[in-house]
Amino acid sequence: MSTHAKRERLLLADLLETTGPEAPTLCEDWTTRDLAAHVVVRERRPDAAGGILVKQLAPRLERVTAEFAAKPYEELIRLIRTGPPRFSPFSLKQVDEMSNIVEFYVHTEDVRRAQPDWTPREIDPVFQDALWSRLERTARLMGRGVPTGLVLRRPDGQTVVAHRGTPVVTVTGEPSELVLFAYGRQNAAKVGLDGDENAIAKLRETGQLGI
Repeated sequence: MSTHAKRERLLLADLLETTGPEAPTLCEDWTTRDLAAHVVVRERRPDAAGGILVKQLAPRLERVTAEFAAKPYEELIRLIRTGPPRFSPFSLKQVDEMSNIVEFYVHTEDVRRAQPDWTPREIDPVFQDALWSRLERTARLMGRGVPTGLVLRRPDGQTVVAHRGTPVVTVTGEPSELVLFAYGRQNAAKVGLDGDENAIAKLRETGQLGI
């Protein structure tokens, strides 16, 4: 049976192919070509991918990503669809599921929701639970820099604290939408926010959510 990460990988590859290389995304000024290059570098060039988290390595990451972005777009899509090489940790099924379930879901929505004619996607309860499980583990990392207290809540009442502080803003939505919010896609996430109005405004505008 395919894992959630594998399914989202194939969905992303199909979507990138359909939209073409110059379509907008939710990733600031990235086009679909830029996003595709990012995904490939992350999986295939660990010597450069460290720049995602380590500022000192960022120049190398930018250089290597630019090199991949210059490749034929069809090749980038093929590399995403076929997955990482055998020497990559991402080639292990458990690592792939743990590390890529959110990565590919978020980037798929980065492409989908940047298009003017996008429509809501129905997500099954099993996948929602899988996304919630990942969010429980990463919420504090994603929310570490926000200017308010932040609580993420599912419609059934389950909650996770992403940042301790006051005033507190509670964000309610399905796990799929909460993941997008926590990973910095506040304006694209279909959620409800409760709390102090000024705190809500700050939270919507902050660039400190996500990695």
